[in-house]
Amino acid sequence: MMAAPAGCGGRDLMAVLPADQRAALDKAVAETPYARGIRWTARRGAARIEIVGTYHFDDPRLGPLARSLEPVLAGAGALLVEAGPEEEKTLREAMARDPALVLDQDGPGLPERLGPADWVALSAAMAERGVPPAMAARMRPWFATTILGLSPCMLAQARGGREPGLDHRLIDLARTQGVPVIALEPWDTVLTLFDALDEGDALDMIRAALPAARLADDYARTTIEAYVRGDIRAIWEFGRLDAYGASGLDRAAVDRQQAIAEERLMTRRNASWIAPLTAAAERAAAQGKPVLAAFGALHLPGEDGVLRRLEREGWTIEPGVAALDAAR
Repeated sequence: MMAAPAGCGGRDLMAVLPADQRAALDKAVAETPYARGIRWTARRGAARIEIVGTYHFDDPRLGPLARSLEPVLAGAGALLVEAGPEEEKTLREAMARDPALVLDQDGPGLPERLGPADWVALSAAMAERGVPPAMAARMRPWFATTILGLSPCMLAQARGGREPGLDHRLIDLARTQGVPVIALEPWDTVLTLFDALDEGDALDMIRAALPAARLADDYARTTIEAYVRGDIRAIWEFGRLDAYGASGLDRAAVDRQQAIAEERLMTRRNASWIAPLTAAAERAAAQGKPVLAAFGALHLPGEDGVLRRLEREGWTIEPGVAALDAAR
């Protein structure tokens, strides 16, 4: 999820939606299982998974939230996260060693592939994020889209060494407490999410991300405020609703982009996480302990979300302690 660190400003665009758009957003959310909430407990027999949907970047409210989870973590057999310290280290080293993982040095670059108008918008957005045009021109579309999802203010503050997001705060606590940290997926997952994506879809992915890039601080503030409220699925549906009017793509193209992104970023990964979550929980149960699973909150809702998938595997899902309320 995009982040809005303290001091970056921005306004909550969801809070000022016209009534008809708010009604459309509420309808989409109401039709989604487990649409609200970041804290859940899954039980099957003696096994228990304590689940928290995370926010990957900095916000002052994350410190108290992480501290409120310390007792859960202290009694856990393991902390499961999307990527642990070793996976992140391996990814950084691989990207430094082989720039071709994120840069395409062969054939036409993004200026030729996108066309003049979209390239002007993309290069301007990249310049705001400290990326020179020559580098932006050679980025693989998925990587360019990832950079567009980060606000310039957030990047500047991250370079200044601000506190990390909830995932890393919990990893630091786990290492301090001697709790094992287990990655839910391989280190190179992010590099393979958009393999074999059609050229047109890959470029439309950039076009669909440009409106958020132009109003980065507003989109970032919208995301964090929705997270704090527990309106998790609303974050995803707001992106769709806003893209209908701002992306320059027709509704069918926007829906296609949303479907591709959801399938690649969430659905596939959610499916692959069930086995490691289950295995870790059963190992911990043999020691009389639960596990704590902390991963991006957008992976929680929906028919293909982690919670519904666990439910279909025989787990009972219950709302956990409202973590943000407990942290206040």
